[in-house]
Amino acid sequence: MKYKGKHLNIDWFWVAILLILLLKSFILLGFIADDSTKINILQGFYLLPPSSLPYYIAFLSFFLSFAFLFKQRGRICFLLVLDFLISLLMLADLWYYRGGYCTFLNLHIIQETANLNNLWECILSFIYLQDFVFLLDIPLLILGLRAKQDSTEIKSVYLKKGRNYLAFTLIFLLSFVYISYVPLKYHVLGKYDPRMDLFMICWSPNQTISNLSPLGYHVYDAFNYWQECQPLLLDSEEKATIQDWFAAKKENLPDNEYKGLFAGKNLIFLQVESLEQFVIGKKINNQEITPTLNKLLQESLYFSNIYEHVFNGTSSDSDLMVNTSVYPVRKGSTFFRFPNTTYNSLPKLLQKKGYETLAIHPDKGAFWNWMKSLSVIGFERCIDESSFIMDEEIGLGLSDGSYLRQVAPLVQALSEPFYTFMVTLTNHGPFNLPKQYRELQLDSELDKTKMGGYFQSVHYTDKHIGLFLSKLEDAGLMDNTVVVIFGDHGGIHKFYNNEVKTMNPSEDWWQEEYNRIPVLVYSKGLKGTEIKTLGGQIDIMPTIAYLMGIEEQKIENTAMGRNLLKTAKEFVVLCYGDLLGTLEDEEEKKKAVMGLMEIGDKIIRSNYFKHLVSYPQI
Repeated sequence: MKYKGKHLNIDWFWVAILLILLLKSFILLGFIADDSTKINILQGFYLLPPSSLPYYIAFLSFFLSFAFLFKQRGRICFLLVLDFLISLLMLADLWYYRGGYCTFLNLHIIQETANLNNLWECILSFIYLQDFVFLLDIPLLILGLRAKQDSTEIKSVYLKKGRNYLAFTLIFLLSFVYISYVPLKYHVLGKYDPRMDLFMICWSPNQTISNLSPLGYHVYDAFNYWQECQPLLLDSEEKATIQDWFAAKKENLPDNEYKGLFAGKNLIFLQVESLEQFVIGKKINNQEITPTLNKLLQESLYFSNIYEHVFNGTSSDSDLMVNTSVYPVRKGSTFFRFPNTTYNSLPKLLQKKGYETLAIHPDKGAFWNWMKSLSVIGFERCIDESSFIMDEEIGLGLSDGSYLRQVAPLVQALSEPFYTFMVTLTNHGPFNLPKQYRELQLDSELDKTKMGGYFQSVHYTDKHIGLFLSKLEDAGLMDNTVVVIFGDHGGIHKFYNNEVKTMNPSEDWWQEEYNRIPVLVYSKGLKGTEIKTLGGQIDIMPTIAYLMGIEEQKIENTAMGRNLLKTAKEFVVLCYGDLLGTLEDEEEKKKAVMGLMEIGDKIIRSNYFKHLVSYPQI
């Protein structure tokens, strides 16, 4: 009985690790349930579907079963190491979730290691002291074991307890059978099982990870990764579905005064890092936050109700959508996974009208793999940081002040007409603008916050946009140039909304339920007009194409967005499938969401447009 007690005692260490990791799973769910900076275990339990608990135990038991292949010292080391690795994975999921992605790590992100360059300050801003609760048990367990290592009983167990092949076999097989039965029945035998709903990658990442557990989520993600890496060959029915989707989107409305308004003019797209709608036209301590943009509104078509659509590819997804009007893939970055996909793009369409096309980034061409992807999308030339003098770096790279100063002569040297797509970097989280550039006079407490930093950072970029446009004006370009200024995605609300919610004091206009981005279409002498039509990033390309005189029939079967200057529909599908607007027909709502959730993904993964021989403009 004494020996059995010893054996039972050591076996309880295996059980203890299982229970600890189960608790950590609930803690992670609690973190992400409402406020990802606070521990709420009860909320984590609330998120757990009752039918999912056995899967939590099964996925953990599957990996922990390998501990029985080790002798006792090795078994304890194996369990501690596995505890540490799974805990690190949960932490990485939490930090990635906080980073504005609102989803969790997946295997596609392995391709994106080039993006870690200069991002460490941003990553550190998503880490909180309370996060280390995930690692707290490990040193305590080690200290507890060391305190007893001189015990005769413990030594006896260490030395005499060997491998337990029976325990490994039983736990491994039982776990494997329980985990695999439903997906094998569905994917291999083709038979539907109601429990398959638990395995589906849902539109809500919170629901997905709560269905299968944090560990199970990654196991099933690995299975999906393997499937998603296989070539996607559309059958005739799937192709017909895509064709029907584009056909149903058409509105057949009469043309208006905006058609070809800027035909033949030079076009500049200025994609501003993390520029949000809520700061436009606002003041803080009686100081304009964006005086340049506010002034431009007087001669701009101002789209004030535009929502972001970016997903795992963040800024690169914006590069994609505003040039192609195709939704990005739902897993990983489109530019990393499918850099060679064919699109019917804005640069290609303008080249056919005699435009010179140029894409300019102040970062490395490997960042989000943008240089290769934009070249394939259709830009004749792409310029990255290697073409600039790196005389001043802020945050991710070259400061907006230096970058825009150096870009001006590059634009002036282009042959007219031209289309230039360019992006800025400085206004990126955590918005730690150097003191010498913080020109807004803010209360000291506000200036220390992320919101204060955001105001200062936006103000800095706004100033240098003004100086850039002044250089083009002095060169005589602005009389024949249209400048489209927009945000690539949300900023303070996307990455640090938890802090915004708890700020005190705070202003009502600081709060944003969703991430809206401003879109200004500036042309010298134009009468300023605010356009309140509800839309998204996906709609920018067809809207600008209409203004530039590109015939609608050339994009009607390739652009997934709407022309916001010629539409009777008022809606937008947000990046996780929520629909805002006034669509009343349920079938129309279903198709709108399908575009973001399914159609765009299939178009890109199958390289659908490459085979559309009836569209020679591609």
